[in-house]
Amino acid sequence: MPKKAEHKIIKVHKDSIAEELQIEPGDVLLTINDEVIDDIFDYQYLIKDEYLEILIRKANGEEWLLDIEKDYDDDLGMDFENSLMSEYRSCSNKCIFCFIDQMPKGMRETLYFKDDDSRLSFLQGNYITMTNMKEKDINRIIRFNLAPINISVQTTNPELRCMMLHNRFAGNIMTNLQKLYEGHIEMNGQIVLCKNVNDGDELVRSINDLSKFLPFMRSVSVVPAGITKFREGLYPLETFTKEDACKVIDTIESRQQEFFDKFGLHFIHASDEWYITAERDFPDESQYDGYIQLENGVGMMRLFIEEFHEALNDIKKKNKKKPVSIKKKTLTITTGALTYKTICTFSDAIMKVFPQITINVVKIINNFFGETITVTGLITATDIIDQLLKLRAQGTDLGKTLHIPINMLRMGEDVFLDDLTITDVEKALNMKIVVNECNGKAFVDSMLYNKGTKRNNSNFNYIKSFDE
Repeated sequence: MPKKAEHKIIKVHKDSIAEELQIEPGDVLLTINDEVIDDIFDYQYLIKDEYLEILIRKANGEEWLLDIEKDYDDDLGMDFENSLMSEYRSCSNKCIFCFIDQMPKGMRETLYFKDDDSRLSFLQGNYITMTNMKEKDINRIIRFNLAPINISVQTTNPELRCMMLHNRFAGNIMTNLQKLYEGHIEMNGQIVLCKNVNDGDELVRSINDLSKFLPFMRSVSVVPAGITKFREGLYPLETFTKEDACKVIDTIESRQQEFFDKFGLHFIHASDEWYITAERDFPDESQYDGYIQLENGVGMMRLFIEEFHEALNDIKKKNKKKPVSIKKKTLTITTGALTYKTICTFSDAIMKVFPQITINVVKIINNFFGETITVTGLITATDIIDQLLKLRAQGTDLGKTLHIPINMLRMGEDVFLDDLTITDVEKALNMKIVVNECNGKAFVDSMLYNKGTKRNNSNFNYIKSFDE
């Protein structure tokens, strides 16, 4: 019998197979069909059999070998202490653009964890570099059909990729992608663009190389590297200018129709930051291929705009039939520099329909990480408090409620990046905070009715895609 792996059970679901077999929280799963279970994917694959023998160790040390007959899709109904049933795989790279290397010291430990785990790519959409994966790991992805897999490519130039990731094993990316392509595994790619490094001709090369994996590589996003003020001793990266952003967009958009005509996919996409920096309108909704890379900042603003106008038009129609009762009020919204103009446009549109509402849109300058960081999700409570108190001291009526997007908070919690809580901010400003989902309808509901969103706890909290 192979060496026993141990996976502690923390919950048994009511009326489940596990409950029927008298499996209890605290019991330990050792094997299924005499096979060691390395992680959650081994478990999910093995329990698909209609006949199982599972080995359980009870709290008193007894080992039970249980026979199970079930339907193919039936789950056993138990949760484990570790959701992956193994340790998280950390990143082995030293990327020249890594956001975590640009963070100040003294923040909470989870913010410094660099994940590069193919299982989190499948489960949560994280992007992986594949540099810590062996052939057996790739074969397992193909065997289990773990798709889609999101891959941080950065460049298809082997020597350049080794330099950018500071990893001598990084140059075999095309070989790994070819294996996944031959295994018909759906993929999405990402290129974190660094000025004068992997842009220009190198970007063209990467687009050409990656397009060979269509249609299984369904999309590739191009995002600018985030640069904080904490880069002492790191690779000297430069910020992209308006002219630079226009060139990137032109390179990308010049290829989209070609790919769409052949595969029905625009394939290569510029993230929203490029359009804002270039001061250009966002592409039409149809160009985003169903928002494949929405969580990577591709099309997020276009979708937000479409949702907002749809929601506001619905309110207008209702208001014509029967006036919507909205009390006179003043409120404040905080946002990053990147989305400031769009949020101002939304607020103006709402105030035009409902003049009894006064909305202050406050652009929070990111003093914590540096002014070059303009995304809303990296704003800290400290900057919010300092800048709103300054506005109040200058005579601005902030109102009684402060509206913030949920991406300012740690996943599933009421904690900002600098470890201050919603309660801390409410006390400092003497205002009630309303947390909004990042969509157009939620924005309208929040402005009109002070509706917020509920947050659920998460077992593993971290800031997603810090390399972006």
